[in-house]
Amino acid sequence: MTTTEIVGGTGERRLTARQAQLLDQLTEVFLAEGFAGFTLEDLAVRLHCSKTTLYALAGSKEQLAVRVVRHFFRRATAAVETRTAGESDPARRVTAYLEAVAGELTPASRAFHQDLEAFPPGRAVYEHNTAAAAERVTAMIAEGIAAGRFREVHPGLVADTVTTLMSRIGRGDTARATGLDDATAYRELASLLLHGISR
Repeated sequence: MTTTEIVGGTGERRLTARQAQLLDQLTEVFLAEGFAGFTLEDLAVRLHCSKTTLYALAGSKEQLAVRVVRHFFRRATAAVETRTAGESDPARRVTAYLEAVAGELTPASRAFHQDLEAFPPGRAVYEHNTAAAAERVTAMIAEGIAAGRFREVHPGLVADTVTTLMSRIGRGDTARATGLDDATAYRELASLLLHGISR
């Protein structure tokens, strides 16, 4: 699984330094406050730029929202893979991966998740990334089985279980049902997986 496949879609065209900075700033605003309530004019004022500058990033507010969501997941995926790359032990790698995912999602406010839920194009990006992350975990588990560190388990069931719980965590369903924050929920998921599959 490549980084592009994990984040979904094709790579971004080359950005100017200012455009890259704006995407990072938009990401921080959207994560903290959501995006549905903003107009392009609101965002231009917030970021001290013109609407024309924003239109250079995307042709409409909806397209801009999708681009920012993709940028967030592209950036998060790279950070997760970097934090996981140094782990050679299969069990520690699974734990490190899920905890890194939790860390990247920690800044995402409930408003951001609610707006994603109500915005089908953004939701599709989120669901694609969740499925890809679950596939990544499944591949790590397969590597652990091959290395004799994990017992034989059904990979499809593991993938479905991980995808379902990661989706529930992202939507806030797990927090509402258990009171656990996202980071703790991901750590518990890692623990459940490892206790269920370790020899």
